Amino acid sequence: MKRLIASAMLALSLGAAAPASAFEPESTDTIKLMVADWSSMLIDTEILNIILSTYGYSVETVVADDSARYPGFETGDLTIALETWQTTQDKPFTKSLATGNVLDMGELGPHAKEEWWYPSYMEEKCPGLPDWKALKNCAEAFSSPETAPKGRYLGAPVSWGGFDEERVKALDLPFEVVHAGTEAAMFAELQSAYERKAPIILWVYQPHWVPSVFSGSFVKFPPYEEACYTDPSWGENKTATHDCGKPEGWIKKMAWAGGEKVWPCAYDIVRKFTLDGKELGDLVYEVDVKGRAVNEVAMEWAKTNEAKWRSWAACAEK
Repeated sequence: MKRLIASAMLALSLGAAAPASAFEPESTDTIKLMVADWSSMLIDTEILNIILSTYGYSVETVVADDSARYPGFETGDLTIALETWQTTQDKPFTKSLATGNVLDMGELGPHAKEEWWYPSYMEEKCPGLPDWKALKNCAEAFSSPETAPKGRYLGAPVSWGGFDEERVKALDLPFEVVHAGTEAAMFAELQSAYERKAPIILWVYQPHWVPSVFSGSFVKFPPYEEACYTDPSWGENKTATHDCGKPEGWIKKMAWAGGEKVWPCAYDIVRKFTLDGKELGDLVYEVDVKGRAVNEVAMEWAKTNEAKWRSWAACAEK
């Protein structure tokens, strides 16, 4: 699915407070911004759409699978992505950088965390949490009719990666991994369970609104080390990998290296583009919980923060 952004309409939407720039884009070629299936990336990419379109760039958003994006960036079929999470994409990102066809455009700003999460009321049914070993003795408290007596772990959409099946096997956890079809479905199920105080344990990530809106905790698994994913002799299970928690770390921007010569000012804007974790979580809350449209929330941010993003675009403001 592709969506062409009309730059004139976006610039006009900013109103009188955003006078047209005399800047002329270096090329009329279309910049293809990747979006994936989670709200924060939809929102911050829409903000970037607005900024680049205001300066006259031809911009198109292209939906791509998170884990399968790399050939597209290496060939130039995709130009820019604002969110590459170290938690799930560290190795393929590093491998893609090594081709010389992809650029590390710096960190977006937030610290990334993705892990199993449970509501606080589940601690009464599973004493010992958040220690992961408690899950060995109380998996049935998290079960569903389809998984009983095993617990049910609600994982993210399959395209996100994450190695949950491998972890369950390596740590001998009596759980079945059930993947949500979409992010929206995953958090709708959490909200429903939370209101009924029904059993649930699922994938939650930060920056996001869930940890600040709902009372709960991340499970504490053995801390991640690179050897956990590569060396079976590491950790709890001496014959299997992935016997640890998920990695934490950066969220980086990435770009097709060939685009630097085509749109140097746009690339400069992308390198300077930053949002902090709370700010991004608040924007996601507006979309996911309040039901507002992504383009409405993004435009509101652009109007409120015009001085900030115009400072990112110094190359276009001369």
